[in-house]
Amino acid sequence: MKISFVLGSLVVAGLLLGGCAANQASNGTQAYASAGHGPQIAPKTSARDPWTMQTPFGLFYSEVPRQQVAYQSNQSPGTIIVDTKNRYLYYILGNNQAMRYSIAVGMEGYGFHGTSTISAKREWPDWNPTPGELKRFPDLPTHMAGGPDNPLGARALYLGSTLFRIHGTNEPWKIGAAVSSGCIRMANDDAIDLYDRAKIGATVIVR
Repeated sequence: MKISFVLGSLVVAGLLLGGCAANQASNGTQAYASAGHGPQIAPKTSARDPWTMQTPFGLFYSEVPRQQVAYQSNQSPGTIIVDTKNRYLYYILGNNQAMRYSIAVGMEGYGFHGTSTISAKREWPDWNPTPGELKRFPDLPTHMAGGPDNPLGARALYLGSTLFRIHGTNEPWKIGAAVSSGCIRMANDDAIDLYDRAKIGATVIVR
């Protein structure tokens, strides 16, 4: 009975917290396929990302490819604009062009809105649940090292002095939904692409 209660608590916590406190997929490839997603593409590997060779294909790529699009804005190149309603993140390129990425956002009542800046960047970041998350879900681990099973995924961009981040995920099949406890979540390949473009101090506008 005790084991069942603990397992049930972990499942509920994972479903509610999504991106910033996600449940860990034991077989990401199988879960991705069973969710009705299309063909999986083998991830690229590099010395910078030693885990990508081991990462299930479905845990790396977004089903909605990023693309350069027309986007009218008076913001400077390098600015990031997050459209939470339509589940897109735009990286402003200039000349009314932007790189568009599909994202997952916070559940209703959770999430950051407003203007901030990128204060830090991390590759394969560690994850520490916030005190509030641990209070609500005491069965969560207090610390998880970076890697392919980590809810923060391959990259994280930290917003000012807040606990909010733009980061990767170990559950890309949830991209496009409102599932996280507040962070902006991207597929790992998109998170890496944005990480390589974005600069410390860049403006982030979340609408």
